[in-house]
Amino acid sequence: MSYVVLARKYRPRNFTEMVGQGHVVQALSNALTTQRLHHAYLFTGTRGVGKTTVSRILAKSLNCLGADGQGGITAEPCGVCQACTDIDSGRFVDYTELDAASNRGVDEVQALLEQAVYKPVQGRFKVFMIDEVHMLTNTAFNAMLKTLEEPPEYLKFVLATTDPQKVPVTVLSRCLQFNLRPMAPETVQEHLVQVLQAEQVPADAQSLRLISRAARGSMRDALSLTDQAIAFGGGQLQEATVRQMLGAVDRSYVLRLIDALARADGATVVDTVDTLRLNGLNAATTLEDMTGVLQRMAVLQAVPGRAPADGLEDPDEVEIERLSASLPADETQLLYSLCLHGRAELGLAPDEYAGLTMVLLRLLAFKPAGAAVATVEKKTLKPAEAAPPPVVAAVPVARVAPVAAPVAVPVAVPVEAPAPRPVTVQAPAAPPPAPAVPAPASLAVEVPEMDDAPWPEDDGPPWEASPVQESAATPSRTVAIPVRHAGEPGRLDQPQLRAPAAPTGLAPIAPSEEGDFWFEAVMQLVRAEAISALVRELGLQSQLLARDIDRWVLRVERESLNQGNSRERLATALQTIGHQVRLVVEIGTVVDSPAKRLALEAERLQREAEAHIMGDPFVQTMMRDFGGKIVPGTLKAIRA
Repeated sequence: MSYVVLARKYRPRNFTEMVGQGHVVQALSNALTTQRLHHAYLFTGTRGVGKTTVSRILAKSLNCLGADGQGGITAEPCGVCQACTDIDSGRFVDYTELDAASNRGVDEVQALLEQAVYKPVQGRFKVFMIDEVHMLTNTAFNAMLKTLEEPPEYLKFVLATTDPQKVPVTVLSRCLQFNLRPMAPETVQEHLVQVLQAEQVPADAQSLRLISRAARGSMRDALSLTDQAIAFGGGQLQEATVRQMLGAVDRSYVLRLIDALARADGATVVDTVDTLRLNGLNAATTLEDMTGVLQRMAVLQAVPGRAPADGLEDPDEVEIERLSASLPADETQLLYSLCLHGRAELGLAPDEYAGLTMVLLRLLAFKPAGAAVATVEKKTLKPAEAAPPPVVAAVPVARVAPVAAPVAVPVAVPVEAPAPRPVTVQAPAAPPPAPAVPAPASLAVEVPEMDDAPWPEDDGPPWEASPVQESAATPSRTVAIPVRHAGEPGRLDQPQLRAPAAPTGLAPIAPSEEGDFWFEAVMQLVRAEAISALVRELGLQSQLLARDIDRWVLRVERESLNQGNSRERLATALQTIGHQVRLVVEIGTVVDSPAKRLALEAERLQREAEAHIMGDPFVQTMMRDFGGKIVPGTLKAIRA
């Protein structure tokens, strides 16, 4: 006897054997039990989910005669009567299957409909099953509309399609539609365990997990892959052989890549991709497996200790938990997105492994500058220990002269840090006018002990300046630090302080010689269109800290602006206006840049325009007499 493949041998014979489609089984079973039968059914879903199977079971339920030959319509066909056995073998005269992919014309449909005028020969109902019905032509659809709407009482239509969007709405409105869903991997795996036990084929859980995931929700594909794996493995299923057959990537490579990305180890990433190339492992599968591990890591970061969704024990769970604790939650989400979208880029790359390397190295390119392990605990979603109290500078001031604008006081605090950061100190509200008192030579600043963790990447230090209060404080380490009466913006060894935010939301900029010089130079290049794109952004967003005869030092806030090509192009553009210099760019907080000055100027013009409009007599009259009002945000300043 010839061998029957597993997909055909274990095709469900009744509703109780169907798996993964409980919503369809329940609806059809209740309809058959109560005999509330529709005349046309439409089953939709992807390949291998049971559309043809459920139509045959429905046909058997309608025509089953029972084991004793006295049965009627039932939700549990006996499977032994002549109608059931003939439908299973495909020779029941009153059950007709039409493949619309090869019989899509109006002539084939008319030939089928001509049989509708004859009553059933053997069974209780005639059942017309049209598979892939969306392949029919428009004329064929139109030819069957009338019969589909009002068929004889002994005729039932069963339509199946993988693309219901292509079925005309006139057909959809005449059918009772059921959507068969793709099956979950755990559902497929459970069914494979039962099939292999019946076949007496040994298999381990990991090999079945690989097959169930490779099936993509299709039970027929899973059984076909199982047939192939049995032949490939010599009568047994083992993880190594199944992984080799599928071209799946060993989980150890995936975990190694994620660990290297967490440690910013680009050399290990490149070496691992080269190993995948030598072993012939698929790059797209690598990214797919990485997305699965990263999704599990994200769940553990959000809900620590949560079990896997499929309820199956994962041998790599301990390593995944370790990686979820070592990689920040935001970088986990970023890497997941890069892997997810990177699969579409592999086909565009000249070589899929080169595309895989670029996708993985992209995370390292977007890593925050100066990120260290000490910042991981602050960025993960796990509960962390209480952070040390922020540094608060208590500035005793006896009397302060009234000022017209907030004052930026440069303060040099000898605290160890990876890079100099600006410290913003806001003076308290000015008291009533009083004679000005010279500033003290030093300030007593209370600085609690701090760890060596780098400051987070944001716009300022991790504390806020507090107003001066005369109250008892807890004992702390007190240091005397000198205070300058006038800032020197060009000094490299002195961190600059930003002025307090203006009422409009933009901080005013203290004029400096270096800032004025750099603003004029950059604006001259912009007006001459000598710089564009990233080079122009580098000039606008940077601050000139110091300049020598042949060397200028700039500061930018974003690492992405600090590109060697952009620096060289900006230096070349400066040569066109007479500055033969070499540019050095450092990363830090920028307090005076051409972009900030332009933003302040735009704010000033906007405020003047709003004041001009609000003070206009005609506008005041309209608002007073007619109840008019100016919608916020609608006034725009226009340069003359």
